[in-house]
Amino acid sequence: MKKIILIMFILLIIPSSLSLADDSNTEIDSSKMKLERGKVIEIITDVKDKEDNTSSYSEVQTQVIKVKVLTGKYKDEKFIIENGLDGNVFYDIKVKKGDKVILGITEIKGDAPQVVITDFTRDTYLLYVLIAFVVLLLVVGRLKGLKSLITLTITGVSIFKILLPLILKGYSPVWVTVLTTTIVTIITFIIIGGFNIKSISAIIGTVSGVIMAGFLAYIVSTAANLTGLNSEEGMMLMHIPQQIDFDFQGLLFAGIIIGTLGAVMDVSMSISSSMYEMRNLHPEVTPKELMKSGLNVGKDIMGTMSNTLILAYTGSSLPLLLVFMAYKTSLIKVLNMNLMATEIVRAFVGSIGLIIAIPITTLATGLILKFKK
Repeated sequence: MKKIILIMFILLIIPSSLSLADDSNTEIDSSKMKLERGKVIEIITDVKDKEDNTSSYSEVQTQVIKVKVLTGKYKDEKFIIENGLDGNVFYDIKVKKGDKVILGITEIKGDAPQVVITDFTRDTYLLYVLIAFVVLLLVVGRLKGLKSLITLTITGVSIFKILLPLILKGYSPVWVTVLTTTIVTIITFIIIGGFNIKSISAIIGTVSGVIMAGFLAYIVSTAANLTGLNSEEGMMLMHIPQQIDFDFQGLLFAGIIIGTLGAVMDVSMSISSSMYEMRNLHPEVTPKELMKSGLNVGKDIMGTMSNTLILAYTGSSLPLLLVFMAYKTSLIKVLNMNLMATEIVRAFVGSIGLIIAIPITTLATGLILKFKK
């Protein structure tokens, strides 16, 4: 058991570690900048100036700091650099003594390397959260927790090693996502529940609900002229080096499927498992009574899970909603914006997929239990 836990922990950690290693040694565009870890060891000066922008004054701050490189070719070397701040909290990286940072180092032929601060070091704390998650999952869940960790690893590998690379190679995001989520669903249920009636029923319900949600989203997005370009990241995809002609509506479809998958899996397994246990406890129960009970269980779950999806999407759009409220933007303008319409479609179509999964899972479980011999 200890060896299995160690192997799964390594599998979960290695991909992010490899990614970080690649980042720290990868050349960034034409400047050949390498990213290394560093630490601020002294703030030499911290000066604020006012800059005249013709119509108004803006406050500009310049920090002269001493940093120590912690990794790479220049490890343990110290550099004195300037860190300019223009008052924009979104872009400024204001540091203090002792801060761990990511340094961008550009080697200049015949001169000292140019060093700049590109961001704070955050991955260390993310690693702490990951370790806490893994430990709690194994301590509380034990064997079930280990199975959950295995399925989580498989899901992560499937997304980052199969789904995303295939989409970047120009394959249809619709079919790639359907295939990947179906494989992930089958593997997850078989690992967690075993290859049995409740797992088969849950697979049928999940795949049906998720595909129906995605199909409905595709119809609505086409009818409502949703472009799929509802974020800066989406527009950045138009200028990537691979020069792929993306189907952005298809990407919207794929995002809804992935965002809905977890909740639908939860609902399908809960219904299937409860019906399976009920049949084991009361073998005399008729299929009609069993399916009626399954629907009742599904109805109880439906309300909370729909809230889960809608609240998740609302939470991700909270700053935008506050902006609309602060500027008293009219409701008709908000609802007809591509960004807001897309998020609304995500939330409600995902909930529809969840609702559809309930009767399908119930019917599948009831029929399989009826004719299992």
